[in-house]
Amino acid sequence: MEEEGRQDANRVDSRWKDVPYLKIGNLILKADFDEGDEYFREKARDELRETPEIVEQSLKDLRTMVKAESNLVVPDDDEFYKKFLRPCKWYPKNSFELMKRYYKFKLNNPRFYLDLTPSNEQKVLNSDITISLPDRTADGCRVILINTGKRWNPKLISGDEIFRSTILLIEMAINEPKTQICGMHTIINMAGFSLSHITHITPSFAAAVTEWLQRCLPSRIKGIHIVNQPFIFKMVYAIFKPFLLEKTRKRLHFHGTDREALISILGVKNLPTEFGGELEMPNEPIGQHIYEYMHKFEKKFEEANKFGYIVNEK
Repeated sequence: MEEEGRQDANRVDSRWKDVPYLKIGNLILKADFDEGDEYFREKARDELRETPEIVEQSLKDLRTMVKAESNLVVPDDDEFYKKFLRPCKWYPKNSFELMKRYYKFKLNNPRFYLDLTPSNEQKVLNSDITISLPDRTADGCRVILINTGKRWNPKLISGDEIFRSTILLIEMAINEPKTQICGMHTIINMAGFSLSHITHITPSFAAAVTEWLQRCLPSRIKGIHIVNQPFIFKMVYAIFKPFLLEKTRKRLHFHGTDREALISILGVKNLPTEFGGELEMPNEPIGQHIYEYMHKFEKKFEEANKFGYIVNEK
């Protein structure tokens, strides 16, 4: 049974090809699955030790480790393994430990990962709460925007649902070689955040989110930017703070309404005008378009749901 599972997974193509794009007015959003130009190759070599010799040996070593792991079903595909090797600077042992944590989190937290596809998260994706911005920063990072204030109606959408939609966007991003190399930033816009939202942020929720972010996510997290936070944000931060590692705290930036501080890190080209940047976002709600675009990758997410630890049935 276990061997059959492995063979089925190996037949799945984990690479994301035939990439469509989304155009709304002047806004063009496209998942970016090419390897990039010389800038990205140099960055990978200088920051991640990515040389042909190291790549070849690391892929070989990681494959050996994965094959020896009981009940772990993943595709036998170079592009898949690179997703875990790049954030760990091509150290196979560290990459394998990250892979195990990633799939154990998925197994132990079905509330976030079970049947995770765009069609199952249509309500949130339609809401304009979670958006992947179209342009990268000057140093190649992907930027994810999460609107947790006035666009979030807690009577209709739970905190778990927002987290699931965020995972969808980030899952797509970590399949991009450029994002694997350069990392990502997240902007959390808290304009309009109120006491009605806080009830969805429990210690158990905070513990799960921070575990996923700090120990399980195969990505280089370059910055988490809190903007427009109200005074009651102190209550939210008090819930998360006990679970934050020092490394994460150093990547947390509390900007409030200080646009210059945000621009100094992310630049102006890819930053929406509401945050002081030059990116003109459409006046109309774009959530439905975001959903329709994500839905084009539905089969890829369905395939990804097949991977992980298999529970033996007795």
